[in-house]
Amino acid sequence: MPHPRRILILLSIVVQGCVPASASSPTPTATPPIPTATLTPSPIPPAPETPSPTQAPIPPQPISRVFIVTFDGLRPDAIEAAEMENVKALMQSGAYTMNAQTVVPSATLPAHASLVTGTCPAKHIARWNEYVPQNGYALGVDIFDLTRAVGLRTVLVTGKEKLRQITEPGSTDFFGFVDNTDEEKDETTLENMALEQIRQGFGLMMAHFPDGDIAGHEFDWMSKQQLSAFHKKDASFGSFLKAMKNSGYYDGTLFIITADHGGHNSNHGTRLPEDMTIPWIVSGPQIVPGELQTPVYIYDTAPTVAFALGLPLQPEWDGAPVYEAFGLPVDPLRNGECPGVTP
Repeated sequence: MPHPRRILILLSIVVQGCVPASASSPTPTATPPIPTATLTPSPIPPAPETPSPTQAPIPPQPISRVFIVTFDGLRPDAIEAAEMENVKALMQSGAYTMNAQTVVPSATLPAHASLVTGTCPAKHIARWNEYVPQNGYALGVDIFDLTRAVGLRTVLVTGKEKLRQITEPGSTDFFGFVDNTDEEKDETTLENMALEQIRQGFGLMMAHFPDGDIAGHEFDWMSKQQLSAFHKKDASFGSFLKAMKNSGYYDGTLFIITADHGGHNSNHGTRLPEDMTIPWIVSGPQIVPGELQTPVYIYDTAPTVAFALGLPLQPEWDGAPVYEAFGLPVDPLRNGECPGVTP
């Protein structure tokens, strides 16, 4: 008979085998879910606006040539009184002063000599006012010298032969004059001569109208006869502008409009403001329009032309470029007066 203890062990094994696994095994702990990164979408920035195409800055138009026009005896107040519409149009589009000053003596030849040489009469020594060939020519390096030296064509057309003496013959490719012996014929000849030179092209040209001065001596300054002469010469100047446009030379041209002196009663040559004060107008590429605030002298014309054409400024010049007209800083301490310029 089996041993009672063995019977108990066997019964225990049988009983354990019959117990369900869920009852005998510990309940498995649920595996926690694997954490996953929660991506919170950041707001999508709006697409940058496509920049609208901007035009590149247009470089200033180069100055290819300079055209100087002098109205002999033109006082500033005569421009409006004579209804000089072409001159007034260039004033509106350019830089100007109605208070520029000429030199002593306030006369045609000395003033034009200062205009082209950039110096006072004490340096260029052309103080006479008649055609005196034995006196030679104004001294100094003038703007015609500099322009022709770089291969640009130079032209001087004038109504008075004495203006031959403001620069040497070798400095001008063309020089033409018409003295007023037959007024109607001379007007036509002078204008046709200038128009032909315009059509040929130039680097520097100066045209001189004598009629206002002639009328002033005969009928007085600011007389109706003188104002009529200035009005007619303004129309002639308009024909020059038209020829420039038709020839394709208008664009790229710097215009300078001025006078040699003013006048009072039937004369000039003194230090009176009526004789000394002249208009000075510059219009064309790179010019900032408006009334000039800095003092301007007739002998600033040559340095201004040199600056515009990229020519060297001369150390002996008394004048300086009118930088304000180009929107550039000016020397506030500059004193460019010749001895005896101011009354």
